[in-house]
Amino acid sequence: MEYDTVIGLEIHVQLNTKSKMFCSCPNNYQNQEPNTFVCPVCLALPGSLPVVNKTAIESAIKLGLALDCEIAHITKFDRKNYSYPDLMKGYQISQFDQPIAFSGNMKISDSKNIRINRVHMEEDVAKLIHNAIPNEESTLMDVNRAGVPLLEVVSEPDLRTTDETESYISKLQSIIQYLEIGSASMEEGSFRCDANISVKPKNSNVLNDRVEIKNMNRIKAVTRAIDFETKRQIKVTESGNRVIQETRGWDDEKGISISQRSKEDAHDYRYFPEPDIPIFKFDFEWIKSIKDTLPELPSEKTDRFCNDYGLSEYDSKLLTSSMNISKYFEKVIQKFSNSPKNQLHEFSKETANWLNGEVLRLMNNNQIKNINELEISPQDLRELIEMFQKREISNAVAKEVLLEMFKTKKNPKNIVETKGLKKIQDVEGLSEIASEVIKVNPDAIKDYLSGKETVIKFLVGQIMKISKGKADPKISESVIKEKLQDLRK
Repeated sequence: MEYDTVIGLEIHVQLNTKSKMFCSCPNNYQNQEPNTFVCPVCLALPGSLPVVNKTAIESAIKLGLALDCEIAHITKFDRKNYSYPDLMKGYQISQFDQPIAFSGNMKISDSKNIRINRVHMEEDVAKLIHNAIPNEESTLMDVNRAGVPLLEVVSEPDLRTTDETESYISKLQSIIQYLEIGSASMEEGSFRCDANISVKPKNSNVLNDRVEIKNMNRIKAVTRAIDFETKRQIKVTESGNRVIQETRGWDDEKGISISQRSKEDAHDYRYFPEPDIPIFKFDFEWIKSIKDTLPELPSEKTDRFCNDYGLSEYDSKLLTSSMNISKYFEKVIQKFSNSPKNQLHEFSKETANWLNGEVLRLMNNNQIKNINELEISPQDLRELIEMFQKREISNAVAKEVLLEMFKTKKNPKNIVETKGLKKIQDVEGLSEIASEVIKVNPDAIKDYLSGKETVIKFLVGQIMKISKGKADPKISESVIKEKLQDLRK
């Protein structure tokens, strides 16, 4: 029997506000001395009272608007009660039945739209550090993270494949980065994903109970977990057993999910309104003012790159998937902004090829996430591309220069001149190399004289090899043809 996988995601996004969600402690717990960014509120000391971070609320509204959600005009906070060591108060301040944003949409392809159930606010918990003391079973707790503002984005179960899941996560990360409300970095832990997974017979509407896989911090971990859990649930179903609704953890090293606890429903958390925070009523004009300040989002920028710069949709989507790369791209081509359209388009396409090709490869090979960490200025990259476009250097040499720019931080023209990498274009110099090539390849010359014209490409290749890629291919071909014609006389 064939099965469909039904996937819904719950994604927790840490916000980059200056202070925590309900107190004035700095929201900067990464790489800090444990338990130093704390106060009576985030320590949950008796008598302390929460005060809501207005900027965090604005961030929630921004993300809701960017996801085409309806924004609530009345919202409230609730207490979510459950017992866990990292929960300072014994409950978490979250939102239950009146979230800030709801009923949204995200288009992940021309044919696929993912409905957004809700975007709501809550606070992060403290961090548990297991076995931190050598040769001793122990758990330490760092409260610096407790109270950091989180947005939870809950999708409807509209995802069906790991490819769709990867597209959804990547696009949500991109939107958050463009809004500049968070880093959305899974590696840093500021963007965490829970996946609700169930299977059903193909073309059936009857779903098995869903299983939730918790706290995955890499896209590949999410897709691997979905693949594993799909196979596990199908195996359970086909053995005649029932898939149990539960929460499971993902062991990325072993590539398996592990049962943790039975899955709770809303009533298990005993939600009730947070008595220390009043109900919020949002003013229409305030929401409109936030909407008016929204930046250009990835989908809008993709359309503009296609229309203004003549790029393909594929290249535009690659460039705009990263806010930093899209900004870098526009700095590289800025010099041509007032040039004739065909010149602007030609240089834009060449720049896109370099950024989506060699530059991205260089970043991946050196495990660089942010293009600014390459320390190659947009002006220097533009100079390199211009040299290549003018055929002052070959493709192979341009790649070599790019690598040297990364290693030495030098200007491309300086590298080309210092290393003598400029194309050999003088006929006399190329004529000498061509004569040498003819001399050492007698078999190829015989083939040519017997009518095999394709030998010319081989001989030009030999010139390029001897010149280490510096010979001008067109002039080289012209010179070699002239010499071969002389041999026929």
